[in-house]
This record gives sequence, structure tokens and C-alpha cells, in this order.
Amino acid sequence: MREKGLVRFTVLTVLLIALLAGCSSNGAPANEGKDEAQNTGGETASDGNEPITFTFFDRNVGDSFDNPVAKKITEETGVSLEIQQPTGNPAEKLNLMLASNDLPDLMAISRGDILDKYIAAGALIPLNDLIDQYGPNIKEMYGEMLNKTRSPDGKNYYLANWYGLEQYPIFGFMMRMDVMKELGAGEKATNGEPFTAEEFVGLLKSFKEKYPTVDGKPTIPMTFNGENMGAVMNTFKGMYGLMPYYETNGELKSDVRDPRYLEMIKFINSLYTQGYLDPEWATIKTQQYEQKTASGTVFATTDAFWNLGKPNTILKEEAADPSKKDESQFYPYKVIAPGVDPAKTTFGPKSSLGWDGIGITTKNADPVRAIKFLDFLASEEGQYLMMWGLEGTHWDMKDGKHVPRPEVLEGFKKDWAGYSKETGIRKWTWTVKNGPGSDGTPYDLIGRYETDAVADLAIKNLADSSFDTALYDNLGPSGGTPEAIMQTKVGETVNKYFPRMIMASSEAEAVNLYETMMKELDAAGLAKLEKIYTENFNKRKELWG
Repeated sequence: MREKGLVRFTVLTVLLIALLAGCSSNGAPANEGKDEAQNTGGETASDGNEPITFTFFDRNVGDSFDNPVAKKITEETGVSLEIQQPTGNPAEKLNLMLASNDLPDLMAISRGDILDKYIAAGALIPLNDLIDQYGPNIKEMYGEMLNKTRSPDGKNYYLANWYGLEQYPIFGFMMRMDVMKELGAGEKATNGEPFTAEEFVGLLKSFKEKYPTVDGKPTIPMTFNGENMGAVMNTFKGMYGLMPYYETNGELKSDVRDPRYLEMIKFINSLYTQGYLDPEWATIKTQQYEQKTASGTVFATTDAFWNLGKPNTILKEEAADPSKKDESQFYPYKVIAPGVDPAKTTFGPKSSLGWDGIGITTKNADPVRAIKFLDFLASEEGQYLMMWGLEGTHWDMKDGKHVPRPEVLEGFKKDWAGYSKETGIRKWTWTVKNGPGSDGTPYDLIGRYETDAVADLAIKNLADSSFDTALYDNLGPSGGTPEAIMQTKVGETVNKYFPRMIMASSEAEAVNLYETMMKELDAAGLAKLEKIYTENFNKRKELWG
């Protein structure tokens, strides 16, 4: 009887051990694996490179993870991905997933209110311990950026994407180079010197006088894209050196309170009252804008320089002198307001914190494998793999430098979307760092390796006007609060008055409209919002040290 009892006890013990072992395997309930990983720094059973599949929500890409680059990533990490992308509005899908707690394993979320909601709701796990133990490449590549992306509790819940300040131009005054040379501004058209406001107005005046018509059509000295008001406002703000907020007496105020803002309005209004500005600009849609700027009747506009790609292509094709077709394009220039230091213009607002935040959700049963996966993507090897493709297939290492194969560059020129889908190059843009790698070649092959004449001059004229907006990003009230409604009203009011002030019949009327706008903004609660801006600004400075 004692022997039978012993056998029975032994069998039960073995079964119990087997049961416990089974519970700690990959088949463990998601919550157990998650809690263990979070409490111990992420120790789980799958600590090697054995195959694993994660679900990944990316609002930008919905392709299957099976192209050559994806396969190589899986080969290196053991991780396969099931990509989830919403149909319709990504923001609605993100809110729905959060409300229902139906979360994927990994997420790429645009920085701002929605990312803040996910963090506040506890949907994303803190990454600090995981990075310390399993993220050497993340530490090396991100560096101080990890300090800047901390939440007020001191923890990192996401990795920034497209991060790091890049001295690269954005907005500028776009002018036809061939016309500039005909108007006597040939030297400044190529030497990188800025134009004064007076010189710029002189060019508009000369164009109108010299070319009242082109091919029988009335000419337009300057037009805007009425559907892209941000480009218009940011270009002129750059001219006056306006920052995202007006700092005065230790407080942060709306930029509309900056005295230079009203001076800017007066200047743009003067272009309108003198007949240099297209009277239809406020109602022009993008397609109409592209047609106008490609027609040969427009001399200047304000925009991000890459937005003139289609019109410039047409202008080159229709150039009367094929040897000078490059000169027929719109090129970006710096125009400076009176009293503004050219070095302190602000044509290139860019956040070093990037566009998205990539996080690991609480539904992820294996955070260790997830952070190791992200660590590989963040590494220099991972960056060149995602952005350049496969060594020996898409690029080669020559004399210590990455060199793309000609057919790759040609493939993107012929069909960017199709070639990216086929090869996987630049299809998966996660944990991307701006700027060059250790050999001096840019991580972003297609966006930065080859530049055309317009981009080259943009860099020459405007790259020094880049500045980091990170300290000022998202300082407004939290979403869903009464103050957030105030913020919306304030934005709507400014957008309503901006075109009205520009198209006022006189400077006096423009000033009167500005004063009326300010009264409406104060009534909408601008002063209360400015206290929030200041408080959040001071908290961020303290958090960043």
C-alpha cells in the first residue's frame, strides 16, 4: 500500500510540474506573460530567435509583410508581422481600439492627442527596463532623444519615428529662375544670398510691367494655394522670424500677439492692394494651383519646395529653349523682412521628435522579443535594410560607403509606389532616424541620396533656416476637455480672419480686422489657453533638464 501511495504521489508530482511548465511556456495566457515581462524586465520563455508573429497597427501601410526586405527582417529577427491598417479614418479606428481594448501587439501612432490617450489609459507598456536590458542599438541611436520622449512620470512609452533634427529646407518663396534673370536678378538667382522684402516687391513690380500677358493670357505676379493655408502662413512667418509661440516676460503667448505678426499681415496685404497677388488665391484648390503655376503666367508663390514638382515638370517640358529648361522651374528663395537677421528666419520648422510613436501594447505576450525586434530596426543595419534594401541586390559597399545600384534609383523614378511595394525599400519606415549614417550616406536613400537642381538650391538658400519645434510641440490642452474646445475655436477664428486681413482694401482695414480678431480670440478664452501653454512649456523644460 505504501508503494502504491508513493507511485500515486510521484505521478501527481510529475503531472503538477508538467502543468506548471506548460503555464510558463509560449502557450501561457497573454496576461501572465505580460505581467511577468513587465515585473521582471521582460524575461519570457521565447528568449531566442525562434519564429514568432506580432500584430502591428500602422496607419500608413497596409501591405503584407512578405516583400524581400520584410523577409530579410524576419530572417534576422525571427519576427513575422501581421500588418493591420484601417479602412477609413485612422483616428476613429485608434479610438475604437482603445475603447474596446482590442489592441495589436505593436502600434505606430501619430504623436499628439491620440498617443497621449493611449499612454494615459495604460495601453502601452513602459520601455525603460526593456531598453536597458535588450536595447543597445536603441540607446546608441536615440541617445538624448529618449530623455525628450519621456512622459511626465519619467518613463518612455514609445520610440520616436523620423526623429532627430535635420538641417533641411521646407518653405520658401518660389520664383521662376529664368524670369528672375530676365528681370536683372541673375546673380542672386544662384548665389545663395537672401532677398530683402523691398527687392522681392521690386521683382513682382518689374514682372507685372514687363509681362502684362503671356501667350495672350494675363499674368499673375504671385499666387497661393488656397487649399494649403499652412504653407502660406509658414512661409511668411519664416520671413519675419516668427516662432510657434511668442515668448514674453517668461510667458508663452499665441504668435498672433507677436508685434511682428501684424507687420507680416500688413506686408501681405500690401502685395494684394498693389495688385501683385492673385485675387482668386483664397478659393484656389490644389489642382487649379498646379495648373496656374504650370501655365507660364505666374512668377512667384509660397510653398514647400517639393510641392511644385508637377508644375516644374511641365515647365521644363514646355521650355522654349531646351538648353535652359532647368531655369524655367520655380526655385525656393529666402526673403527677409526689415530688421530681421537672415540667420534667424524660420522657414524650416521641424520637430526632432518626429512624426509617430511606436509602442508595445499591454496585449503583447512577449515584450522581450518585441523590443529586440525594434532594437534591430533601430540599428544602423536595420535602417539601411529598411531604407536601402538588400546588400548585393539593391546596394553594394564600395570604399566603405553604401552605393545604390542604378536600377534601384531608376525604379523609384519610374514608379515610386510600385517599386517600393515590389522591393520593400522604404515600405517599412519604423524607428527611422533623420540624417546620415556612419559612412556619411543618408539613411533615407530615395528622399536624400539624389537631389535635383531645385532641391540643391533649396539647401543652399534655406537649410540654415531649419529650427527644432520639439520644445513647443503639443503644449495645448488635453483632448476632450473644455479647454480643447476653446483651442478649436481659437484656431478656427485665426483661419477665418487670415484671408480677410490679406484681402482687405487698405492697411487701415487690415489693422481693424486684426483688432477685431484679437477681441474674438480673447472672448474665446485665448488668455486661459496661454496659461496652459506656459505651464506645459515650463514642465517640459524641467522634464528635459
